[in-house]
Amino acid sequence: MRSTRAAARAGLSLAATLPLLAGALAIAAPVAQADPNPGARDALTGTKPLWATAKADQGAASNSSTVHARVYLAGRDAAGLAAYAKAVSDPQSASYGKYLSAKQAQARFGATKAQIAEVTKWLESSGLTVTDVSKHYISVSGEVAAAEKAFGAQLHNYAKGKHTYRAPTAAATVPASLNGAVLTVTGLDSAPHKADHDETLPPPDAVFHNAGPFSSYYGSKTASTLPSAYGQKAPYAVKGYTGKQLRAAYGAGKKTGKGVRVAITDAYASPTIAKDAATYAKRNGDAAYRSGQLKQVLPADYTKTEECGASGWYGEETLDVEAVHAVAPAADITYVGAASCYDDALLDSLGKIVDGHLADIVSNSWGDIEANQTPDLAAAYDQIFQYGAIEGIGFYFSSGDNGDEVAHTGTKQVDVPANSAWVTSVGGTSLAVGKGDKYQFETGWGTLKANLSADGKSWDAFPGAYTSGAGGGTSKTVKQPFYQSGVVPNSLARANGGSQKMRTVPDISAVADPNTGFLVGQTQTFPDGSLKYDEYRIGGTSLAAPVIAGVQALVQEARGGHALGFANPAIYDRSGSKIYHDVTDKPNGHDLAVVRVDYANGFDAADGLLTSLRSLGKDSSLKAVRGYDDVTGVGSPAPGYVTSFGRR
Repeated sequence: MRSTRAAARAGLSLAATLPLLAGALAIAAPVAQADPNPGARDALTGTKPLWATAKADQGAASNSSTVHARVYLAGRDAAGLAAYAKAVSDPQSASYGKYLSAKQAQARFGATKAQIAEVTKWLESSGLTVTDVSKHYISVSGEVAAAEKAFGAQLHNYAKGKHTYRAPTAAATVPASLNGAVLTVTGLDSAPHKADHDETLPPPDAVFHNAGPFSSYYGSKTASTLPSAYGQKAPYAVKGYTGKQLRAAYGAGKKTGKGVRVAITDAYASPTIAKDAATYAKRNGDAAYRSGQLKQVLPADYTKTEECGASGWYGEETLDVEAVHAVAPAADITYVGAASCYDDALLDSLGKIVDGHLADIVSNSWGDIEANQTPDLAAAYDQIFQYGAIEGIGFYFSSGDNGDEVAHTGTKQVDVPANSAWVTSVGGTSLAVGKGDKYQFETGWGTLKANLSADGKSWDAFPGAYTSGAGGGTSKTVKQPFYQSGVVPNSLARANGGSQKMRTVPDISAVADPNTGFLVGQTQTFPDGSLKYDEYRIGGTSLAAPVIAGVQALVQEARGGHALGFANPAIYDRSGSKIYHDVTDKPNGHDLAVVRVDYANGFDAADGLLTSLRSLGKDSSLKAVRGYDDVTGVGSPAPGYVTSFGRR
């Protein structure tokens, strides 16, 4: 399950509509560029969206309408911040691992009081009202005319699909006299208004049950009475792996994540998370939570609950918390919930973690498609990630649940912010854990579904239609970061054409396939309206992300508690070694599939059963092959991975 602006991606459908989400730019820090009239105004590139074309222009926006914007601060030395973030993360650098505290990071790279005062004065002199000031941005509101005066660009209405949005007719500009103090501005292109009253969170989503029969471990129960597939009888899908099986598969050994802090970001907050997590741990053999081991940092108010499908995010938080605890049962977990599913709220959650250094490892199971990214927000996200890097904080993002996105959007593309050069993009696999918790194999996660024929003698339209798979591919906007050079094949890095090598995702992977997924426990709404705890199998790269976050907690414990920080350079340094499972789509030399049985109504057998064959390792146009690939990255953690980063 992976929450996205369009929908929560999972073995079940959870709605979570979001606005445009930015991705990430290349590894260099974004800077303001001087316009043709140097000394007067500096242009903020990327602040005019691509959809604001002359053909779509519907005329000037009303001067009386209100603009809500954020002016992000570049700080003392944006280029220096990016350079230090790289150096402190690169095992080949003399500065490797020499992290700064949050206070030191702000003192060295953050905006000065003088810069904040100067930017504030300029905004107010333009007729805008300052509504909030943080370490990273200044929020303002005001009429269109005031915004046009401040940012030197007219605001027009533009048609985009079936909607009309406001956007600047040209890139926003700021006075050159600010000397680069402004990183970017967001909100000029119709940012949504916040609700002006409290909104109540809805109850959990309707209950979902998996039907049997199940395998207790991969291959334990074969569908011997059903048609064969790929020349053999297929096993039934597992009931859902638990922590013991995942820890064995990924080489946890005796490490538990003791002394390590993991944060999770999502939107909203499950009202039953503490009880659900405790119940799940007790029922499935995980260690009980210590007092204070699970914390929540929540906003004062929630907004856009209906638009964002707030209750759908409850399952997301539950999956993330229970998966981290299953893999790293002694790690401290802090859930940082956003006020909504919009970028500003999600950025605030990430900022809280960085500014308060709430954790060293951050799991994030949300995103959007790259076509929806806007460079202004990309700059804001990357700045947060860079601050995290210099503090020793690593961000892990799920790579997406729609493969190459063609079936979902009609266009081959990657997801954001997983495409950022400053985060670890986590791809997905189909995992086989056998008897005695023995690792058998993994394929890339990509599913074809074929229903059982009416006479029960064949699989209709075998091997079936594509349903879902791990996100991956080559970015169209982010240049190849240094750590991928020499590891990612040129055929992938240049997949978009031209000579420029681009960022390829994912970086690393773990179990994601809902058909070989994780057992999760959550309070849900039953048909009679009652709320009860129940368990079900689920997957998605939003399972893979917290699993990898849990594994990284074990790594940090093995390093004597020393944070790994932004891990990609170290992850790629070890590519091709035996500490990774080199995942391929045909690990046994032939195609694989499982049989899955579902309740037609998602709850019980009253409306019948649906039997289908789910082929493994069929991820749209993406292929899991030997070496690096754009489904599983360098592979999944194998025994030896946890201890390979050394004790410091």
